[in-house]
Amino acid sequence: MKTKLAVGDSLFDLVNTILQVALFFIMAYPLYYIVIASVSEPNEVLTGKVFLFPKGFQMDSYKRVFENQDILRGYANTIFYTITGTLINLAVTLPCGYTLSRRDLRGRSWLMMLFSFTMFFGGGMVPGYMIVKHLKLLNTVWALLLPGAMSVWNMIICRNFFESNIPKELLEVSRIDGCRNFTFFVRIILPLSKALIAVMTLFYAVGHWNSYFSALLYLTDRTKYPLQLLLRNILIASQPLNPGTTLSDQSALFRMIEMLKYALVVVSSLPVLILYPFVQKHFVQGVMIGSIKG
Repeated sequence: MKTKLAVGDSLFDLVNTILQVALFFIMAYPLYYIVIASVSEPNEVLTGKVFLFPKGFQMDSYKRVFENQDILRGYANTIFYTITGTLINLAVTLPCGYTLSRRDLRGRSWLMMLFSFTMFFGGGMVPGYMIVKHLKLLNTVWALLLPGAMSVWNMIICRNFFESNIPKELLEVSRIDGCRNFTFFVRIILPLSKALIAVMTLFYAVGHWNSYFSALLYLTDRTKYPLQLLLRNILIASQPLNPGTTLSDQSALFRMIEMLKYALVVVSSLPVLILYPFVQKHFVQGVMIGSIKG
C-alpha cells in the first residue's frame, strides 16, 4: 500500500512539475520574443524568421528610442505621474478607509452604501469629460491625478484591514493619554499598517505606470504625454516617433515602426520587471490583506 502511494505521489509530482514548466514557458516566451525581436533586423521579424534567437543583431532601435526627445520626456512624465499620483492616492485612501472603520462614526453604513454605489454605477466617459472641462483641468497634469484620486475597492480593503488588525482598545488607551484622532492616525495607525501601505503603493503605482486612456481623453499637449500614450500611438496608430519625418518609401516607414515598437515595449516595461522580484511578496499579501478573519 505504501509503495502504491509512493508511486502515485511521484507520478503526481512529475505531472505537476511538467505542467508548471509548460505554464512558465507559455507566460515567459512572449516577453522573451519581444526582447529578441527588439534587437533583430525588422525584415527578419516581419518575415517570421525570429523564433528562438535574434536574427541580424542590431541596437539601432534602442539608439533611436533614447535619442528621441518625446520618448525621454514621456518617460519623465510617467515617473512624475506615478510618484505624484500614488502619493495623492495614499493621502486620500488611507484616511478614508480608517474613518469608515471606526464604529463610532455616525452614518457609517450610509456612507459605505454611497461609496459602494459608485463601484456599480457611473456616469461614463462623457460626464467625466464634462466635469474635468468645467473644473478647468483639461490639458493639465491634474486631469490625470485628481479624478482617480481614490479607488473604492482599495478603500474597502483598507477599511477591512483597520477593522481586523487595529484593536479598539488601542484608541481608548490613547484617548486617556490625551491623543487626538489625527495624532492617533499618524503616529499609531500608520506605523502599524506598513504592510497595507506597501500593498496600496504597489497597486496604485502599477496602475499609474500602465495608464494611458485618461491622457488620451484629457491631454492635447504632446509635452505632457505619458510614455504609454506615445507607445499606444506607435502600436495602434502606426505613427513614426517624429511627426516631421518624411519617408518616401512606405516599406521603410513600416520597417522603422516595426523596429521601434519592440524596443519601446522593452523600455516601458523594464522598470516594472526589475522591481517585481523585490515586491512580489506584496502581491500575495494583497490577495489576503483586509480580509475578514474567520
